[in-house]
Amino acid sequence: MSRSWTRWSRTTRVIAGTATALAVLTACGGSGDDSAGDAGKGTADKPVTLTFWGWAKGSKDVVDAFNASHRNIRVTFEEIPSGTAGGYAKISNAVKAGNAPDLVSIEYSSLPEFVSSGALQDIGDQFTEQDRAKLLPQAVELTTLGGKTWAVPFDASPQAFYYRKDLFAKYGITVPTTWDAFKAAAEKVKKADAKARIATFFPDDPTTFEAMAWQAGAQWFKAENDTWKIDTTDPATTKVANYWQGLLDADLVHKNASFSPEWTGSLKNGTTLGYLGASWGAGVLKGTLPEQSGKWAVAPMPHWGTPASGMLGGTSFAVTKSSGKKAAAVEFAEWMSTTEAGVKARIASGTSSAFPAASALRPVARSAFDASFYGGQDIYALFEQAGATIEENWAWGPTTGTTNTTVKDHFGKIAKGGPTIADAVKAGHDATVAELTKRGLKVEG
Repeated sequence: MSRSWTRWSRTTRVIAGTATALAVLTACGGSGDDSAGDAGKGTADKPVTLTFWGWAKGSKDVVDAFNASHRNIRVTFEEIPSGTAGGYAKISNAVKAGNAPDLVSIEYSSLPEFVSSGALQDIGDQFTEQDRAKLLPQAVELTTLGGKTWAVPFDASPQAFYYRKDLFAKYGITVPTTWDAFKAAAEKVKKADAKARIATFFPDDPTTFEAMAWQAGAQWFKAENDTWKIDTTDPATTKVANYWQGLLDADLVHKNASFSPEWTGSLKNGTTLGYLGASWGAGVLKGTLPEQSGKWAVAPMPHWGTPASGMLGGTSFAVTKSSGKKAAAVEFAEWMSTTEAGVKARIASGTSSAFPAASALRPVARSAFDASFYGGQDIYALFEQAGATIEENWAWGPTTGTTNTTVKDHFGKIAKGGPTIADAVKAGHDATVAELTKRGLKVEG
């Protein structure tokens, strides 16, 4: 058994601890209705037509490959904004209006909220124990709430640090392995070029901050029996908040919205030298900056003394409550997640560097990904190592939307001498406790 598998397996004990508290939230989930005429897996003469909404890179290529190789199911794909950029609102509104697609992409962090709102249906009768055994235990646990299965896991997303190796060499900067070294490198970058910074703080994306809190050992959500315990003022979170506040106050990092024209422009003109992201970020950079092929490299995330990682994102595929085509939807989702053809179609698109939850398919992803943008570096070996160091205590709560919206709003107000990162996190904490209380749940925090 590999070290990575062992570490992920131990993590399931923490994630599974949320099951009891989540059980009271999952009663509204639908069971689906596969009794409709086209609700099964279809035939060549009478295929089932599915609608699928998502934003992950390579999705259209996967749909095209599936449609070319299957005659019993036809998939119609609609690309929507990423979850934090409005995709989740679009899905929620469609569910409420009764015109939701059959299958949707939902990140692990947001799945509990969709389950608790009754937007999804249990797929346990289609996504069997034998199917789940192909995937990393933690990914399975992240989609198992209240003892029911709510989605097919697709990828894991350990953190990684992407950097311009040519500019690091030009300025004589050593790739930082610790956060102390990262600050020192940030100071050196600014000194070498007054307009350049080592990385960017994303005020619109609380998930990046949450991943760094996760990496530091924080545990914001904890379920014990029927009570949710919320703590965002723990030493780990406080350390991360103070650290980044210090970087901002000293003007050592840029402050731009993620994937904005400002951020992209700074990458293109070399005034941003690094990107603190996750495994999927390799494909994003490659697709965004093709003219910089060979100039980038990937390193482990800086750490606090011992190599560690959190997870930033991670995608699952869920069936909406109104879909009468559950069997076909799950067949398509499993094809995307657990087959060589599905993974190869996505990675070979050239835009995706997904790190499959199915560990047996990682060699397929590695061979399909053109690593020339990173000078031929074996980035999947690095992702594997990062996955083996993911901190074990983190779990997601059922009000991620409320938490993240509040933190995001307050992140946008951060200013030197004004509101701080710690203030934003505290506001997110208070809003989360209020929302859980409003829902009639027991809360300590």
